[in-house]
Amino acid sequence: MRTSFKWMSLAAAAALMVSLAACGNSDKDETTNTDNGSASTDKAENVTITFQNIYPDPNTPSYKIAHQIGDQYTKDHPNVKIEWDSLNTDQQKLKLKTQAASKEVPDITIVNPAAQMKDFVDAGLFAPLNDMLDQNGLKDTFQEGILDFYSFDNNVYALPDGNNVGVMFYNKKLFEQAGITATPTTFDELINDVKTLKAKGITPMVTGEKDTWTGSFLFMNVLLRTNNGPGFLSDVAAGTKTFNDPAFVEAVDSFEKLVQAGAFQDGATSMDYNAGESLFKTGKAAMYYMGTWATGAIDQSDVGADVGVFKFPTVNGKGNADEYMLAPGSAFAISANSKHLQETKDFLNYFMLQYPKVSFDMKNAVSVAQKVEGDFAAAGYSALQMEVAGLKGAVKGGDLSFDNTMNPATSQAHLTSIQNLFVQQVDPASVAKEHQSAFEANK
Repeated sequence: MRTSFKWMSLAAAAALMVSLAACGNSDKDETTNTDNGSASTDKAENVTITFQNIYPDPNTPSYKIAHQIGDQYTKDHPNVKIEWDSLNTDQQKLKLKTQAASKEVPDITIVNPAAQMKDFVDAGLFAPLNDMLDQNGLKDTFQEGILDFYSFDNNVYALPDGNNVGVMFYNKKLFEQAGITATPTTFDELINDVKTLKAKGITPMVTGEKDTWTGSFLFMNVLLRTNNGPGFLSDVAAGTKTFNDPAFVEAVDSFEKLVQAGAFQDGATSMDYNAGESLFKTGKAAMYYMGTWATGAIDQSDVGADVGVFKFPTVNGKGNADEYMLAPGSAFAISANSKHLQETKDFLNYFMLQYPKVSFDMKNAVSVAQKVEGDFAAAGYSALQMEVAGLKGAVKGGDLSFDNTMNPATSQAHLTSIQNLFVQQVDPASVAKEHQSAFEANK
C-alpha cells in the first residue's frame, strides 16, 4: 500500500515528542557590544568568550538564532565579547580533536552525544554543568531524558540544541512532474521512484557525502529496517551478533541497490553537507534524507512551500516505519580549562534559557531539545513544520547513529567503508567482514 499525498491538519499535529549536522565553509567573526547604555552585571573585567559552533551559514535559522542571542547578551554585558569560530560539522570535529590533543579546547565548543564525547570527558577536558543547570531553572527547560545522552557518572557535560529524527524530505512538484502520485512505503517502491525520476531527467536524491556521516545516517536507517528493529550495534558490542550477521549484509546490499539505481547526484562524495542540501533547497533534486534539524532551513528556502516529508520505508518487508534514526542534537560543552569559567557558564546559561523562545519566534522550534511554550499553528508555522511535528509525535523508538554508538576507530572505518559504496560496487559480505575486522581490532 502507498500513502496518498495529503496535507496534515494543523489541529491534528502533535506536540513535540521526547525522542531521540552541519554545513558550509568556515568563517570567523566577532560579536562586540555597541550599546554602552545597557546595564552590565557590575564593573567586571573585560572577557572574551570563544564560541566554537557549526553554524557558518548566515542564511540559516541556526546562525541567526545564535547570533541574536549572543548580540543581546553583549549589549547587556558590555564587558563581554563573543568570538565566533564557525565551521562545518566535519571541520569542527577535526579541529576539536587537534585542540583536545594540546588541551586548548575553546571556552564553548560543539560535541555529539554518547560515544562521540566520551573520550573528551574521560580526558577531563569538559567542565561538569550540573551547577549551571540549577541556575534559573535551566534543567527544567529540557525535555525528559534528553540530557542522559550527554551525562557520565551523574554529571552533565553538554547541553543539546536539538532533538531530531531522520526523515525523507521530498519536493512535491518534482514528484508530480515525474508522474509519481504517492510516497513510497517500501524500499522497492523507493527504488522504482528513483528510476522514474532519473528517466525524467530529475536528480532523485542528494547527499553531502564529502561529510561522511551523511551517507552513514541513511545507511543506518536501512539497517534499522533489515534488523527488524533497533539494537543491532548494541548486540555487536555485547557480542551476541557480529557485522557478518545477515541483517547487516542485507543492509549493505539494499544500500548498494539504491546507489546503483542512480539515486544520488554526480559528485556526491565531493560535496559537503551544505552543498548537498543547497541542491535540494534550490529545487535541483526530488528527495533529501536528513535529520529534522534541517526543517527550518528547508522551509525558508525557495522550495519550502512545495516540500513534504515521509517516513523511511520498510525494506524487504522488514522494519517498522514508526522507528527512526534518532538524533539527539549536537551540544554545547564548556572547557574545563577556560580562563573565564564562571563567565562562560553565565553566558551559556543565558543562551540556553533564550534558545527555545528565540527559536520559536524564528519558526525553527519544531526540533529543539527544550520544552517550547507557544501554539505552533497560531504562530504561523508552515504545513511542513506541522507535518514534521506530527511525525515526531508518533515515534516508536529507534537507533542512534553509528558514530554515536561505536568507538571512534571503528566508526571511522565504517564511515570510510560506506563512503566507498558511493564510488564502487562491492561485495556486501566483504563490507561486513571489513566492519567486523575493524571492530575486533579496536575493542
